[in-house]
Amino acid sequence: MPKELRGGYTTGACVAAGVKAAALFMQGSSADFVEINALDGTKLHIPVKTIESVGDGIRVEIVKDSGDDPDITNGTTILTTLTMDKSLDGIKLIAGKGVGMVTKPGLSVPTGEPAINPGPRALIKQSLQEVFGFIPGCSVRVDVPAGEELAKKTLNSVLGVVGGISIIGTTGVIRPMSEEAFKDSLVPQISVALASGFKTQIFVPGKIGDRIATSWGLPSEAMVQTSNFIGHMLEAAADMGLERVLLFGHIGKIAKVAAGVFHTHNRMGDGRMETMAAYSAAAGMPPEGVREILAAVTTEEALPVIERYHLESVYSTIAARASLRARRYVFEKMQIGTVMVTLQGKLLGMDDTARRIGEDFGWNIK
Repeated sequence: MPKELRGGYTTGACVAAGVKAAALFMQGSSADFVEINALDGTKLHIPVKTIESVGDGIRVEIVKDSGDDPDITNGTTILTTLTMDKSLDGIKLIAGKGVGMVTKPGLSVPTGEPAINPGPRALIKQSLQEVFGFIPGCSVRVDVPAGEELAKKTLNSVLGVVGGISIIGTTGVIRPMSEEAFKDSLVPQISVALASGFKTQIFVPGKIGDRIATSWGLPSEAMVQTSNFIGHMLEAAADMGLERVLLFGHIGKIAKVAAGVFHTHNRMGDGRMETMAAYSAAAGMPPEGVREILAAVTTEEALPVIERYHLESVYSTIAARASLRARRYVFEKMQIGTVMVTLQGKLLGMDDTARRIGEDFGWNIK
């Protein structure tokens, strides 16, 4: 039988547990763990590593446990300091060391606020209510000593969250479904770009497209990283009312989309070489050239073959096919253009929609 994966708890649940432990300590009670009710009703038993008085407040250290989910914050120290303050009407959240601040509109937290998402905020209120029976005037400061370094492994800089990680969690519970969680973490990029006025956005499936699009001077505020989940992100964009998307990437990714593959991890689908071979054959390449392409390991290896037969027009055909497939994928809800490049940043081909998008916005698609 397959091993049952162990669940865990979010950074937001860690903060809520810290608040509850601090509130209980103020009432003369101390324990090695606290129990909180996640927002989906799950009871979480969260160990308390340390608890101490700090100035006028109580600081609690909780160590994040992500269970069997490959979360970058697993094992991270979360420090929560609860301080009573009668001058406050409710809770004041403070971003300490390693916790980000929101600087761009479009996220679930307003600009100028600590990047502590609505789920964790609800859990903090719930913890205080459970201990005191009401929400007292207080401040809750959250510190994540490793937060600034951890944030470099997230999309926070793209989303406009500066200074550290976000305190996240929809319910407080982590269930080992890392792919779904990762897909959901990508979508806020679209919201942030929309809030900046970009109803036309640039979707870069991988780091190659991101690097090259940036070097060409395309606006970073309109750029969205899709990773392997191109279909998921296109659906999200259509649902959120985007008007146009420029799909910008390496031929290896774009050829997959042209073949109708919208989850582009190599274990989920491929067809790169078959796509290049088919369109080259349709453009007149003799069988020996087609066989060379099919025998190639990478798309870059196939490029000299296409060049040898002077069939570079194939690239624009593949780009147009990728756009067609993408439009069909979202039931024609958006205009989609495609730009296809090499590893070195050379433009291979684009379709007419991509060309119009570039001209309309003065983007330097070269």
